[in-house]
Amino acid sequence: MRTLLLPLTARFIAFSLVVLITAALFGALLAGTPLLYVAIPLAVFAALTALGIYDLMQKRHAVLRNYPLTAHIRFILEEIRPEIRQYFLESEKDGTPFSRDKRAIVYQRAKQALDKRPFGTQNDVYSSGYEWLHHSMAPKPVSKESFRITVGGPDCRKPYSASIFNISAMSFGALSPNAIRALNIGARKGDFAHDTGEGGYSPYHRENGGDLIWEIGSGYFSCRNEDGTFSTEKFAQNARSDQVKMVEIKLSQGAKPGHGGVLPGVKVTPEIAATRGVPAGVDCISPSRHSAFSTPVEMMQFIARLRELSGGKPVGFKLCIGHPWEFLAVCKAMLETSIYPDFIVVDGKEGGTGAAPLEFTDHLGMPLREGLNFVHNALVGINVRDRIRLGASGKIVSAFDIARVMALGADWCNSARGFMFALGCIQSQSCHTDRCPTGVSTQDRVRQRALVVPDKSERVFNFHRATVEALAELVAAAGLNHPTELMPQHFSRRVSPHEVKSFAELYPSLEPGELFNGTGDKRYEVPWAMASAKEFRAQPRSV
Repeated sequence: MRTLLLPLTARFIAFSLVVLITAALFGALLAGTPLLYVAIPLAVFAALTALGIYDLMQKRHAVLRNYPLTAHIRFILEEIRPEIRQYFLESEKDGTPFSRDKRAIVYQRAKQALDKRPFGTQNDVYSSGYEWLHHSMAPKPVSKESFRITVGGPDCRKPYSASIFNISAMSFGALSPNAIRALNIGARKGDFAHDTGEGGYSPYHRENGGDLIWEIGSGYFSCRNEDGTFSTEKFAQNARSDQVKMVEIKLSQGAKPGHGGVLPGVKVTPEIAATRGVPAGVDCISPSRHSAFSTPVEMMQFIARLRELSGGKPVGFKLCIGHPWEFLAVCKAMLETSIYPDFIVVDGKEGGTGAAPLEFTDHLGMPLREGLNFVHNALVGINVRDRIRLGASGKIVSAFDIARVMALGADWCNSARGFMFALGCIQSQSCHTDRCPTGVSTQDRVRQRALVVPDKSERVFNFHRATVEALAELVAAAGLNHPTELMPQHFSRRVSPHEVKSFAELYPSLEPGELFNGTGDKRYEVPWAMASAKEFRAQPRSV
């Protein structure tokens, strides 16, 4: 009965009115009104009441649990999708943040529905920007392997065998407890990793035992002193948990590089405040830079310190590429200190977030493919690419997305929005308001109940499994055995209606050690000269 006594908010008002009308009609019948006058309306409203109760109790559709009766309008529109398809396509051109077709891919795979379609490609293959993977005349058998990569350099005592497709950083606070639970259970079942996001190592991450990548941002949540500085003791205590497989220092994220994380005060509940060590009800804004280090050399020393404190686990960092000389300064610091991260995750500026200034989301930071290609080549250019693994994140959802960035240098990929869609996210763009209609990104206890953990964790698992299987089919069609064999020459892009270039032409590579020997590549020559291991600031160049 508690389910039926939900507060009379806007999302329940239609159902409440139906219940009241049904009760009134039934009362009129008991009062002696002839059955002939009330039979039809009573039957209609009684049926609607029964449907609303079913919506509240069923577990497959989160939006129906939060919006009984009214949410059926959405499903009706989905059923007539061919007739309204053009409307949605035009909406996407006007700024809808993600392709409806890619959302459909996730929903179909998460629900184990048929992910095939008739009548060939729906892309304009002669438009600029169209990309494709070349297939082989001698395709290989489709691999049944799970596709894994070992992360951990020579200084790492506890390397981690990671899936090549994992859950990207999404914090408790940005996501609801039920969303964290479902993601972690799905990751445990599918044997892939779940990045905590910078919001801390919460009880909901610990609850179900899935592998974790613990992300540490400039707020040092879950390893923070009262003054906001890094706590050695708290870090060591949490990092040595068997569940924590890798530690990731977040320098920046694609959607708001240089800004720091933002959790609006409306979502900072006492529970989140306790997890993070911040005041409840107040905007939680991470500093834009770390206080534990201020130079590239100090950053390398911090990485070594975390690796030791964690008991020898892989430690790396995540960033969106900005000034190229700053990353090259980090490369010089690696060489000067002989301290190397075990991995680097390159986040593209197209990546998602729950809240950020529009100018940051639209115009700050380097897109994923350019940033990934830059980092990959820089590591090749200083002869350390073989000891540092590269992850990639930024609007990665499909198997083709994974294959494309692996061809440009990634060893594995992370996805945030793909797994959010698997949880039931309908991209209502209300993440920052605490009014998420599906219970994914809200701390409202009533809204959270819409997300049923056992059902959604299964969808998370299904989405991962089906996407990796689709990747195996692509790789086999290209005549390869493993995604790590993908190279830039396997992909092409139409750059104009009459011209096509391979990725090898579009993303030229450096030779091993080329930065030591002097390079004629203008992308690297000038910033390499401007970079210093002693500071992030660009060095003056002699004319």
